[in-house]
Amino acid sequence: MFKTLLLASVLTGATLAPLAAANVVVAKDGSGNYTTVQAGIDAVSAGGTVSVKPGTYREVLTVPAAKTGITLRGTTGKAADVVVDYDNAGGTKKPDGSTYGTSGSATATIAANGFTASALTFRNSFDRSAHPEITATQAVAVKTTGDRMVFDNVTFLGHQDTLYADTAATGTVGRQYYRNCAISGDVDFLFGRATAVFDRATITALDRGSNPNGYLTAASTRRTNPYGFLVVGSKVLSSAANGSFYLGRPWHPGGDVDAIAQVVIRETALPAAIKTTPWTDMSGFSWKDARFFEYRNTGPGAGTGTDRPQLTAAQAATFTAQRYLAGGDGWNPVH
Repeated sequence: MFKTLLLASVLTGATLAPLAAANVVVAKDGSGNYTTVQAGIDAVSAGGTVSVKPGTYREVLTVPAAKTGITLRGTTGKAADVVVDYDNAGGTKKPDGSTYGTSGSATATIAANGFTASALTFRNSFDRSAHPEITATQAVAVKTTGDRMVFDNVTFLGHQDTLYADTAATGTVGRQYYRNCAISGDVDFLFGRATAVFDRATITALDRGSNPNGYLTAASTRRTNPYGFLVVGSKVLSSAANGSFYLGRPWHPGGDVDAIAQVVIRETALPAAIKTTPWTDMSGFSWKDARFFEYRNTGPGAGTGTDRPQLTAAQAATFTAQRYLAGGDGWNPVH
């Protein structure tokens, strides 16, 4: 069949697109099929695997929606060995003089459903101190808009807006499971309207030398969605001053009144850097109108009281990783 197509192309002068491969290898040293991660993504077929050998790959990645079910994996099993890095900020100028904006700053934008990543690092290395002329310092490491996405042993490094866990459109659901991942940042560094579970995560709240130092979450969950962000069985680390970090604030993009943040942080170790009143308002919207809860947290940053809404045991049974991710098709990647 291929020979027939090739002969036809010769006779007609047409150019055949290269056939997509089920599995490709990326290596900076030329020992694989491609030397850039984007080239591997472009070449792999839906459902295929891109294996990436150790190295730092300075590039901006896009995984389009058509690349459903692909896997991007580091070959050593150690997230630190494979790093995809770029340093655009929201205020960084493009060649045409315009700026990238928050979404455009992302080192990796992943739109495909069924995407899996393992054993690698995504980093936005924008340096605020080196660019005082840039005031829009949002610098996304990864923006995700797909459904049924799994990130296993993946590291996300940045400062402001590190991980933008979003959906494809306002009315769609994006379920995303982050298992054994490491995420670092300072301002709103877990944000968006996705249904995202952070299970056994290590979350590092970076010290900016200010108070507040920042906010772990800025969810923009749709009013109709009972499940936004769940942090479970995790640990939050910080060298910042005591009482200088918020757990979150409610993000209403463009003043959208139907973005009602939903965040549960449960059975998670919290450092002394967490404020005793850990939720706060944002852009004129009260945190008390959002859906913020804690449950059985530990560590010096844990606490209870009127400013720390707690789930009851009965409520906690309905706010589990499985409940967040099941949706209408019973998806259960939890293990």
